[in-house]
Amino acid sequence: MRNRVNGAAEPRRTPEQTEAARALERFLRADPAQWPRLAPRVVDAVGDRRLHGIVAATRDHVGDFTGVTEGTDGLVVEGTAGRALAFAQADADGNLAHLRIAPGPYRPARLRVPPGWRAALGWVLWCVLLAVRIAACWSAPSVTGWCASVLVVGAAYLFLEGLFTPARLPQWIRRSVEAGALVALASAWRLPQLPVGHPDLELAAGLALVAGGTGYLMRARGHRWGAPLSAPLQFPLRCGTWLIAQGGGRGLNHHLSEPEQRGALDVIGTGARGARLRSGPAPDAYRIYGVKLYAPCDGRVVSAAGGYADQTPGRIRYEPPYGNHVFIDTGSEVVKLAHLRPGSVTVSTGDRVHTGQLLGEVGNSGNTTEPHLHIHAERDGVGLDLRFTGITGTLHRGRTLRT
Repeated sequence: MRNRVNGAAEPRRTPEQTEAARALERFLRADPAQWPRLAPRVVDAVGDRRLHGIVAATRDHVGDFTGVTEGTDGLVVEGTAGRALAFAQADADGNLAHLRIAPGPYRPARLRVPPGWRAALGWVLWCVLLAVRIAACWSAPSVTGWCASVLVVGAAYLFLEGLFTPARLPQWIRRSVEAGALVALASAWRLPQLPVGHPDLELAAGLALVAGGTGYLMRARGHRWGAPLSAPLQFPLRCGTWLIAQGGGRGLNHHLSEPEQRGALDVIGTGARGARLRSGPAPDAYRIYGVKLYAPCDGRVVSAAGGYADQTPGRIRYEPPYGNHVFIDTGSEVVKLAHLRPGSVTVSTGDRVHTGQLLGEVGNSGNTTEPHLHIHAERDGVGLDLRFTGITGTLHRGRTLRT
C-alpha cells in the first residue's frame, strides 16, 4: 500500500461503502502530511510515529492500496498483494475518528458455521454417544460389564456438567438429558440375573475417566493464580440469576492465553428455569442484555467508550475487542468491564466513580458472540484473582450466582 499523492484515483462512492469505509479510504490514499486534517483524533490518540508503523505494516500485507470495501468480518483494506481487516468510524465531518487494523493478512473463512449451530451439533453428538452408553447398561452381559458402562455414563455426565454449562439451556432440555441418568440406573434391576464376570479394560477405563475427570474439574474449578486483589469487589450486577460462562483454570476459561485476562469472568443471565434467551436472535432477546451495570469499586475512570455498535449474536465483525467499556483504576489495580450497550455508558475518562454508581448497561459490543459481561482486574499487565463481597467459594465456569 504505497502512498499516492499526484495522480491518485478518487475514492469510490459505491452504495455499499459506508461513511467509515470512505473515511478510511481517503486517509489511506492521502499523503501523510494530510493525516492530521483527515484523522485528527486518530493522530492524537495513536501518535504520528506509531501510525506510520501501522500503515507501513499494512502495506507489507496488501501491497499497493486499491480500496476499502465492506466485508462480512468488517472493513477490508484491498491491495494488489492481499487484504487486511480493519475497523473505522467517521465523525460528523466525515473525518476518520477511530481506526484499528488487524495485524497480518486477512483470509476469510471458506466455510462459515454459526456458533449456535456448532454448539447444537456438539450437544447432539454428545447426547448420541451418551444414549449409546446408556443402552450398553441394558445390554451388559455381566455385573462387571454393567459397572463399567455405568461408570462411563457417570463420566459423561461429569464432563457434561463441568465443561458444557448446561445451566444456560432451557430447563426442559436439561431435564431431558438428565433423565438419561435415571434410565441408566434403572437397568440395575437386571443385576440379580447376571453373572459376576471378571474385571476388564472397560471397567478400568470407566474408573480412570471418573477419577481423572473428578480430579481435573476440582483443580480447574479451584484454580487460583495467587495474585489477589487489594480488596474484594462488589458484584456489578443486581437482582438476577447469573451464570459464569467462562472462568476458572485450564479448559474452563478461554481467557488464559492473554496474561492480563487470565482471571477474567464472562457472565450471562439466565431465567428462573435456566434459559438465557427470551426469544429471537436479536441482542435484546438475551436476558442479560440491557441489564444495568454498577461500579464494583471506587476509583478513577482511565478509559471509557460507548459509541461502538452491538454485534449480531453469533457473528463477530472486527472492532476493538472490549467494545464499549469502562476501566477503573483503584490505585492498586485496574478493573475492566466490557461489552456494554452502545449509548448506555454514563461516565467519561477522568471521572471519579464510587462503588455502586451506575456505569451503563450490558450489551454485545466488541469481541463477543452473545451479550454478556466481561470483567477482569489486572496489575502491571498481569491478571488477578477476582473476589466479590458476599460471594464465597470458587468462581468457575458453570457456577450460578444469585443476587
